[in-house]
Amino acid sequence: MEHTSNLTARENQPTPLAKPMLIGAAIGLALISVFVFGVDHPNPEWGKLWQIRPLIVTPAAGAMGGAFYYLMDYLSSYKGLNRTVAVILSLLVFLVGLWLGTVFGLVGTMWD
Repeated sequence: MEHTSNLTARENQPTPLAKPMLIGAAIGLALISVFVFGVDHPNPEWGKLWQIRPLIVTPAAGAMGGAFYYLMDYLSSYKGLNRTVAVILSLLVFLVGLWLGTVFGLVGTMWD
């Protein structure tokens, strides 16, 4: 009878796609909230509801960054991609995507 230890076995339970997307969207919402809700006297040219576009676009960009992390996590777990490369690439894509989402959300208002 052979005795096996479960301490070294890594269980590969896939994370649902919604979890990293919600985390990315929450980071994007927190980032853009600092800018949007920090404006005391908005420019009248921006319109009454100028906050809506940044509060939608930036969290959506963060959610897409979370989806990319999910894809890279899948590739590193099942396809043999180097885990360190996957995490670094995911972080870079997330940061660039979040920056672009912030710019696209604020263009025409705070980003001139």
